[in-house]
Amino acid sequence: MKPNILFILIDDLGCRDLSAFGSTFYETPRLDRLVEQGARFERAYASSPVCSPTRASIMSGKYPARVGVTQWIGGQHEGKLKDVPYLHYLPLEEKSVATALREGGYQTWHVGKWHLGDAPFYPEHHGFDVNIGGCHYGHPPSGYFAPYGPVPIADAPDGEYLTDRLTDEAIRLIRNRQDRPFFLHLCHYAVHTPLQAPGHLVAKYKEKAKRLGLDQINPFCDGGPMPYLNERGDRMSRRLFQSDPVYAAMIENLDDNIGRVLNALDEEGLADNTLVVFTSDNGGLSTAQGAPTCNLPCVEGKGWNFEGGTRVCQVARWPGVIPPRTSTSVPVTSTDFYPTFLEAAGLPLLPEQHVDGVSLLPLLKGEAEILPREAIFWHYPHYSDQGGRPAASMVEGDWKIIECFETNQLVLCNLHEDPSEQHDLSAAEPQRFARMTAGLKAWQEEIEAKIPEPNPDYERLVRRPNMPNNACD
Repeated sequence: MKPNILFILIDDLGCRDLSAFGSTFYETPRLDRLVEQGARFERAYASSPVCSPTRASIMSGKYPARVGVTQWIGGQHEGKLKDVPYLHYLPLEEKSVATALREGGYQTWHVGKWHLGDAPFYPEHHGFDVNIGGCHYGHPPSGYFAPYGPVPIADAPDGEYLTDRLTDEAIRLIRNRQDRPFFLHLCHYAVHTPLQAPGHLVAKYKEKAKRLGLDQINPFCDGGPMPYLNERGDRMSRRLFQSDPVYAAMIENLDDNIGRVLNALDEEGLADNTLVVFTSDNGGLSTAQGAPTCNLPCVEGKGWNFEGGTRVCQVARWPGVIPPRTSTSVPVTSTDFYPTFLEAAGLPLLPEQHVDGVSLLPLLKGEAEILPREAIFWHYPHYSDQGGRPAASMVEGDWKIIECFETNQLVLCNLHEDPSEQHDLSAAEPQRFARMTAGLKAWQEEIEAKIPEPNPDYERLVRRPNMPNNACD
């Protein structure tokens, strides 16, 4: 019997934002239990440090640069380098994982955030039978409490909380399902800004922060100036530890709601035949826009090619197939979901489509200790809202190389010995550095990656009379 597939994608959840993954401030008992029941990924990566590219890679099984969606849709900044063009939609020519599963007999449901183009590119045009709440918005612009404004959720009573409502919709679909397997693509807008949560939970974490003395300590340090022109002179605030009560409340509410969905699977007798996967679209927001979380020892966060920007919490549960209380330290990434879901469903793989993904099932079943690839790649040729600069990177086992396009410099680090990426080992490992540099360049050429060019207007623009004195690095 084909399994149901419940794929839970969270927005901006950091690699240490669950207590099972190291948080000592946030409380996530339902998700911690899910970790105990299945497999924990110690080195799971989003395909991009921002949302839309990762979501495109999940749907397509391709790296974002191969699809052409390399920036969050709507984002654009210039600094020392000019911005590069990118697609503002997921092309209809891409055969999505939802389309492939629907052709294989699955009911396909999307609930929550989409952010992969305007109406002609909404979920219903990419293989989903049902679309609830998915549109071109990347966050709820009117906030998490109803009325939600432009987020398409009908008949919402004033004061209803969006995460609760999306969970209600997901449970309704499960209870009213047809007699065939389903693929539920549950994409919560949480924990993206704006930071808003039910008042009783906010009060709980304010008291917790006070009890721990965290409210008496400044959680921020100066992160330096923003590198792009339209906010040149503004400075980043880098968070040093987790203590934001509203963010913690959002996470507990999210945890409770995911527990409700898992309870519905139990009540419907579906849990034993459902593959559940939980992950995030990028790392936690730690350097700007309130910097509500901290990813240390992984440095930086959303918008950066450092580990804090791409490392995520990831869990998979499938009773009877994935042994409980297991973990893997093999690097995995967003492109891998497509072939994994096809193989789990007993459907033919589509290697010409999910060209950059490999199935995780042999790893999860304990049938393999490695995956059939040598490296994972990232190409983010943009300035991020969070202060990140245009960069590319590559991970090969414990080794990582990062290319900064502003300086044309590359650095090499060992993530096992140096998870904070503080020490450049390129001089100490010249052969490895040369080989990985060549590998990154060859990959960029293969996918025809767009490389940002110098901005000829930069020097003139940073010297405008109304710019502050600290406008330049």
